[in-house]
Amino acid sequence: MLLAAATTVGLSACAQEDALAKQAKAGDNKNYVAGDGSVTEFAAADRKAPVAVKGTLFDGTKVEPNNFQGKVTVLNFWFAACAPCRVEAPVLEGLHQEYKDQGVQFFGVNLRDEKATAEAFEKTFGVSYPSFNDKDGAVLLSVSGIVPPGAVPTTLVLDKQGRVASRVLGELEKGTLKALISTAVAE
Repeated sequence: MLLAAATTVGLSACAQEDALAKQAKAGDNKNYVAGDGSVTEFAAADRKAPVAVKGTLFDGTKVEPNNFQGKVTVLNFWFAACAPCRVEAPVLEGLHQEYKDQGVQFFGVNLRDEKATAEAFEKTFGVSYPSFNDKDGAVLLSVSGIVPPGAVPTTLVLDKQGRVASRVLGELEKGTLKALISTAVAE
């Protein structure tokens, strides 16, 4: 009797689903798992080693880890069919324009699209900063453990040493990202 009760309790605990599992099973054909909007800041003393981002932009430019040294960098993971990505694109562009004279660089990390689709998105939303063609997942892999593979959009702010200073999972708020960038610039 006690064994049956323990088994029932154990099985019911396994049956509980988290929010990501529910999204994955929803069958709504959106083809991505939305982030939960959480914001994480990492204290300078707690940051891990610089990320080794290496990849090719849609314009053919090669980017190496040394391109991130000495500059605050914003990395935004996106793809054209992602509804929250469309909403936040003008916000990201506005912040790019606001901070570029302070040496802050922005890069998109496009996870799925062909070049023509990515360029059409950038033209539609007025995005002027470059994006990685990351269909092979190399950039995403370089931030493994920081960016969940299915959470799009996700935005990272890297400090001047190339370490992750903060992360936003899901659609970002302008004021929040502005504060995160300003904090990294001030360091």
